This record gives sequence, structure tokens and C-alpha cells, in this order.
Amino acid sequence: MSLQAVSLSLEKTAFYQDLHYQFLLIELTSEDRIITPSDLKSIDLPAGIDTTGGVVISGRAPIWLYGYLVHLLHPTAWLGSYDPRIGVVVISSHCKLVQPGQVIPVHPINGRLGEVKNLGVKENTLCPALMIVGPPNSGKSVLSHTLFNALLPQFPNIYLQRAHWDGEGNYLLELGKDATEEEIEVFKLRDRGKLTDRFYPYHADAILQLRRQKSLVMVDVGGMVQPEKVPILEACSHYLIISSQPEAVKAWHEFCHDRGNLTPVATILSSLENVTIIHKTSPFLEMTYGSFIMGQNTVLPDQLLQQVKGLIK
Repeated sequence: MSLQAVSLSLEKTAFYQDLHYQFLLIELTSEDRIITPSDLKSIDLPAGIDTTGGVVISGRAPIWLYGYLVHLLHPTAWLGSYDPRIGVVVISSHCKLVQPGQVIPVHPINGRLGEVKNLGVKENTLCPALMIVGPPNSGKSVLSHTLFNALLPQFPNIYLQRAHWDGEGNYLLELGKDATEEEIEVFKLRDRGKLTDRFYPYHADAILQLRRQKSLVMVDVGGMVQPEKVPILEACSHYLIISSQPEAVKAWHEFCHDRGNLTPVATILSSLENVTIIHKTSPFLEMTYGSFIMGQNTVLPDQLLQQVKGLIK
């Protein structure tokens, strides 16, 4: 396996009450942040793992890599998986101190919470959270996915939170151009959920937790202006509208800016044509751009990328 594909590093032992544990950090280091299943054959755990305590796996990586690391780490007293929205989730235990399903409220030393402590910044400092909104079939999911991947190589500490239940996750957007519309709809219908009373409060709390640790949180929400989304408004700081319907833009400005007091970053009138028209750049970016079609490679305009990069500290 090329050393440029993935790096595993071990943090020093830390303590929480009667527990001692180490974070095992995954970093995908190639420019495109891609590894392949064949890389598993060459993965070695770093030296210094204390099997008498816990090991917490942390980092953005495929599920199959996590599964393989769990296999390699089986002899340890207990294993955890780090979820930046809630903390460490215990997933395996050979001791009586912790049980699977237990959540331990700790974070990596080298994460943003550790960094702000070292810099003398208050721990509750929040990074920006950008809501990506607009009516259905305007390209929100494609835009958020493309924007996330465009920023990730330069800013690895960003996060994309999908706060909708329509079943349209990143995996659909990565099926490629060979996937038919019928196949995509089958996946969406299979994974589609329903709105419940706890749905938006849950995601709002997750956004706030992420804002304490990340440099930017992008939030993809559903395509309707709904009062149920007020908790999301309260958890975010900025918004970006993408709309294939010019007449729908005003309602989103009223909802996000007037009601939520969020700061506008950009308004994009999406088109099925390959077009880039800048209408204005101040006080926020307004443009017509296309096309945002699932399965096709979308190259975002530099003006938009610079506008969003400006939010990242």
C-alpha cells in the first residue's frame, strides 16, 4: 500500500473517569482522498497500542476500512468509534467497565476542541454552519456534495450534514453516470424515511456539536419552507440558496434571513444548460449556473468556491 493513500496514527493515552483509552486516527492522504479495498492487505497498526485499555477509531474513511480495523483491534479491552456529533460510541467490550452502546463524551486531542484549548480560545467557540436550501429538483444534493469534495483537499476538517429523510445520500451521488434514473429512484425509495417530532431537533443538536469541532459545517436540508425547520435555523449561521424557480427565492430569503437572522452567502439560479452568469458579488453572490445533474461531473465556479472559503477560519 502506498504511504500516500492512508496514514494511521496513535494519540497518547488519555483518561475519562476510570477509563484509559487511545485514539487511533485515520487520515486519507492522497490528493483525492481515495483508497481501494486492495490496500487492506498492507495496513499495519502503529506501535504502542495499549491492549489493556480502549482504542477509539476516528477519521473519515470507508466503512470497510473501519470494519477491518475493528478486526485487527479485537484483542483490546474495548473499542469505540468516534462520532463528532455525540462523542465516543462503545462498539465492543471485553471488560466490565464499559458496555456496547455506551457513549463517552470525549474527543481527540488533535481535534478542534483540543486545538482551541491550546490556543487559549474558549471551548464553546462555534465555526460557521452553512444551510444549503432551495425548492425540490434544483440541485441541492449535487451542489452540497460537489462543494464538500471541492473543499475537502484544502480543508479536511469540514463536515457535510444531511438533514433530510428523502434517502438521497452521498452514495447515490457517487454511483456514476452509468446509473439510470430508475435505479436511483429505487435506492431513494428504499432508504426514504419520514418526518418525526424529534427529527429536526436531533439534527440541530448535531450541528451545534459539529460546530464546536469543525472549521465549517454544511447542512443540506429538504426542499420546502417549513416551520418545523426552525431548530435548524437556530443552529446555523449562514445560508446559500439554489433554485431552479426564480419565484421561490424570496420565500427562502424571508425564512433564512428575516426569520432566522442568518447571513446570505450566495443565491444560485440553477439551469439545465451549461451557463455561468454573475449577476452581482456584493453584499452576497448572485449568479445563474448549470448544470447540477446527478451522475455528471460538476465543476463549481471559482467565485462560489471563494465565497464559501471565506467562511472558513
